[in-house]
Amino acid sequence: MTAPVEVGTLGADLIAAATARGRTIATAESLTGGLLGATITAVPGASLVYRGGLITYATDLKHTLGGVPAATLDTAGAVSAPTVEALARHTAQVCGATIGLSLSGVAGPDPQEGYPAGTVWLGWSDAAGAGSELLTLSGDRAAIRAAAVTAALHRAYALVTAPGPGGRE
Repeated sequence: MTAPVEVGTLGADLIAAATARGRTIATAESLTGGLLGATITAVPGASLVYRGGLITYATDLKHTLGGVPAATLDTAGAVSAPTVEALARHTAQVCGATIGLSLSGVAGPDPQEGYPAGTVWLGWSDAAGAGSELLTLSGDRAAIRAAAVTAALHRAYALVTAPGPGGRE
């Protein structure tokens, strides 16, 4: 079976590195609707490192399921750094993972919260804390979603292979 998003050897490299380093991964997804988790689990051996994920497509679910404070959603919005960082932290915690990844953004074609299609926030959380990155992607819905997944996998690989016993330090 091929992965939902074709990422070459990145998925297998991520699973191998996480297995070797004793890292586990959990995901929280909005615009990708489970595509990140599906891409990770398409790799043989993923069950050794992938703990699970949350799909928080609707904004209210980012609060009730994803653990984002209502005040964060009210002030920063669903497509924001504080939101994806909170999602990543909460998901890692509830799934018992060493690394949490999250994606929230606009796949298009219409804008959301005043942001154009292709505006995507990638969040992460690990032993060193939480962080986020703004991605400006282009293409149709499928291309934006695939590019978001690829960016998240690259970030996960960087977190897993970072120096130190717990990854980034």
